[in-house]
Amino acid sequence: MKIEDYMLSCPSKKFLGIECFGCGTQRAVVLVFQGKFVEAFHMFPAVYTVLLFFITVILTFVDRKRNYGNILVILGILNALIMVISYFYKRI
Repeated sequence: MKIEDYMLSCPSKKFLGIECFGCGTQRAVVLVFQGKFVEAFHMFPAVYTVLLFFITVILTFVDRKRNYGNILVILGILNALIMVISYFYKRI
């Protein structure tokens, strides 16, 4: 039993045949946990900022004394920029 057997398929790629901005995210996260950091970056360049974003989201629930709102907004914008740039870079 492997984790790859439980990955969700991209509806955009499955039904329309077009990769979305987030295609490769699940595989990249698995590669990070396997210690294949360079391969994860090549699979999905925003993998590290996405992981940092989710760690910050968890911190907002654990540490309620601090406000992580601005950091989340910055990380969200950074993730979006990296995803859009890498999407169009892959298309070239």
